[in-house]
Amino acid sequence: MNYGISILFRAIPLVMALFCFGYGAFIYGYGDAGGRVVAGPVVFSLGMICIALFCTAATIIRQIIHTYNRAAKYGLPILGYLAAIATIITGICIFSGADSPSAFVAGHVITGVGFITGCVATAATSSTRFSFIPGNSKSTGHEVPKGAFSLGEERTMEAVVITISLVAWIWVFVLLANSHVHPAYFVAGHVMVGLACICTSLIALVATIARQIRNVYSEKERSQWPKLVLLMGSISFIWGLFVIFADSGNTNGTTGYYAWKNGTPPALLMSIYNHSSYEITKRYLGIEQLDKDEVYEKNVL
Repeated sequence: MNYGISILFRAIPLVMALFCFGYGAFIYGYGDAGGRVVAGPVVFSLGMICIALFCTAATIIRQIIHTYNRAAKYGLPILGYLAAIATIITGICIFSGADSPSAFVAGHVITGVGFITGCVATAATSSTRFSFIPGNSKSTGHEVPKGAFSLGEERTMEAVVITISLVAWIWVFVLLANSHVHPAYFVAGHVMVGLACICTSLIALVATIARQIRNVYSEKERSQWPKLVLLMGSISFIWGLFVIFADSGNTNGTTGYYAWKNGTPPALLMSIYNHSSYEITKRYLGIEQLDKDEVYEKNVL
C-alpha cells in the first residue's frame, strides 16, 4: 500500500465522522419538525462509530506501511473507547432526563450506538498486532508466535464484546417488557434489537482477528463466524418485517388520525373502518393516547 492510499483510507472515516457531527447538529439546530429531537442527536452520535472505525483502520494501516509506534498502539484504542464511553454517558443522560417520548427514544438509541462504538474500539484493540497475520497465514502449524496475544488477552477482548452484547440484549427485553407503560418503550426496544444484533456480529470480528494473530484460527472457524454474522443480520431483518406487518393496523390508524385532524367527519371514519362506535374509532386512531401522552410527559418523564 502506498502512502497516498493509506491517507485516503484513514481520511474516509474521519470525513464521515465530520459529516455526521455537522449534519446531526444542523438537523437539531435548524430543523422545524418534532423528529429533529430524535434524528439530530442520533445522526450526531453515528459520528462516534466513525471515530472508532478510524482507530481500527489507522491501527491496521500504520502497521502495513511501517509507521506504527507506541503512541499509536495505545492512543488509537483509547480514543475509540473514549468515544464509546462519551456516547453511552450522553445517551443515558438524555433518556434519564427526558421530558418527551422523543427524547426518551433518542437517548436509548444513542446509548446503543455507544455500545457499537465500544465493540468497534475493541476491534481496534485486537488489531494492534495485526502484522502477525500475514506471517501466520504462511505457517503450516498452529504454534503461537512470540509477541502475539496470550490466551488471557484474547479472552479478555472477546469477553468485552460479549458483555456489551449481553447488556444490549438484556436492555432490549427490559424495554419491550415495559411497552405497556408507554409506546416510547416499544419503539426504543425494537430499535435496540438492531443495535444489539450489530454488537453480537462484532464478536465475530474481534475473535477472528485475535485468533489469527495467535495463529489458532481453524478451518472450521472460517465458516462458523460468518454464520453468526448472517444469523444476526437475518434476525434483524425478520424482526423488522414482523414489526411492520404485525403492527400494520397502526399504519392504517395513522392515516385515519391525520384524516381526523384535517376535519374528516367521525361518522365517515367509523364507516371506513367498519367500527360499531366512535369510541372504538378513537382508540384505533390513537386519539385517546394523546391525552395519555400529556399525563406521561408531565408526571412520569
